[in-house]
Amino acid sequence: MVSFKLWPRSTRSDDSRSLDEKALVRRLDIFLMTFGCLSQVIKYLDQQNINNAYVSGMKEDLNLHGNELNLFTTYFNVAYCIMLIPSQIILTYVRPSYWLPGLEIIWGVLTGLIAMSSNAKQVYVLRVFLGLCESSAWPGMMTLFMYWYTPTELAKRMGFYHSCQAVGQMLSGAMQAAISDTMDGHGGLAGWRWLFVINAIITVVWGFAGFFMLPDLPNRPNPRAFWFKKIHGELSLERLARNGRAEPKRMTWAGIKRTFSGWVVYFISILYIATVLGTYGYVYFSLFLNSLKNPDGTPRWTVSQVNAIPIGGSAINVVFVWIWALLSDYLKTRWTLIVLQAVIGIIPCIIMSIWTTHPDTVALSAAYASYFISYVCLGTAPLIFAWLSDLIPQDPEARSLAVGVAVAGYYSISAWSQVLVWPASQAPFYKYGWQSALALLVLVIIMTCILRFVDVRYLLPQREEFRAVLEDDIAAGKATSSAVVDQDSPSQRRDGTSKTGHTTTVDEV
Repeated sequence: MVSFKLWPRSTRSDDSRSLDEKALVRRLDIFLMTFGCLSQVIKYLDQQNINNAYVSGMKEDLNLHGNELNLFTTYFNVAYCIMLIPSQIILTYVRPSYWLPGLEIIWGVLTGLIAMSSNAKQVYVLRVFLGLCESSAWPGMMTLFMYWYTPTELAKRMGFYHSCQAVGQMLSGAMQAAISDTMDGHGGLAGWRWLFVINAIITVVWGFAGFFMLPDLPNRPNPRAFWFKKIHGELSLERLARNGRAEPKRMTWAGIKRTFSGWVVYFISILYIATVLGTYGYVYFSLFLNSLKNPDGTPRWTVSQVNAIPIGGSAINVVFVWIWALLSDYLKTRWTLIVLQAVIGIIPCIIMSIWTTHPDTVALSAAYASYFISYVCLGTAPLIFAWLSDLIPQDPEARSLAVGVAVAGYYSISAWSQVLVWPASQAPFYKYGWQSALALLVLVIIMTCILRFVDVRYLLPQREEFRAVLEDDIAAGKATSSAVVDQDSPSQRRDGTSKTGHTTTVDEV
């Protein structure tokens, strides 16, 4: 009989944490989470502003009359996809407090250079290097969260960080409008150019803050992190061991081979890709609004309304990402909430599949509701990667690579699949869009249930065995420490060796 209990037996509740541990988590939230979340908001400001600039004068100033905007995105996504996995590997060799803020400073400078561009080719080159630099941010921060937070802390932090994408999307349009109204023509620069200049300044300044705010790794803390004390490092390592998690270590060829010869990296990647693509219909809400006409043939919504209405959906996205993440840690489960979100996502897929083929038989209000419901089920990514951290806590190399492979796989597939599945020429009556999304969400439900079964039946015993080894090591360490203190202990010789012949060192104590 397979037990479907929600959480491993050895996870302690937050109430049982010591005052020192609570202080550590509070400092991590203040510094690590604050840097990551604001960095994510800034990153999405930088990504979204190319679209805002395009409709705010960039198109005319650079003489863009073809598919340049699509190519701006394509060049960025290709470079982003290429650099994802190498960045995850480099992150195990270079201190995160150097790598992540350093790349943020570089992409901030590149963002500013777009303001100086005079033709599409220059923007193409800059967008390639932007993709290379920005690819490190999201998976890199997710990996750091896995090292520092325990299972009952992890999902809510990942969820809060993930929700900052929607916050950045909402702020981007508002920021463009404000700059266009106040800065257009100031200093001889068009408003869209000022947008990139201001973004660049914000990005570079915040990037420098990361040198001091990121704690690096529990077993190799950042010496510049003034807020991180020696006791925090020791406590962080104890938290890893207590929760059955291995210490971070550098990526090796053996680790790479072990990861790609196993099934977890592929299973998690497919699950993540299917989840994101299965809930992708919300992206085309504005095209739906733009297609609606009054009986006299005039647009039902103005341009500003078409841009403003989806902001309500983004607000729903933010709230429900938090709700799903908080529920995950509170109820101590990942898989049930992933399945529930997929079930909710199927509802708009069914409604819109009928509406796109028989628009006269389904009320238009149902189509509106479907798009807004689509925003409810966008909180699966934090749960999937929090679950990944729970599945293989003993293999930090595989976890880092799995995050990179999953995100890279999504970008590589979405770069061409969305053109086929959601072509703008078919908007809003897509032939295969909602049907394919429905099929993907059904796949997500099936895969999630399979993974839960495999986890309980096969992976849980492996974790318990690894946890037992860690507990034995902790017990042995305490015994060794006691022997060093007690000089009269019969098991401790004058030459510093125990009866077993093992030499006790300061590092071990």
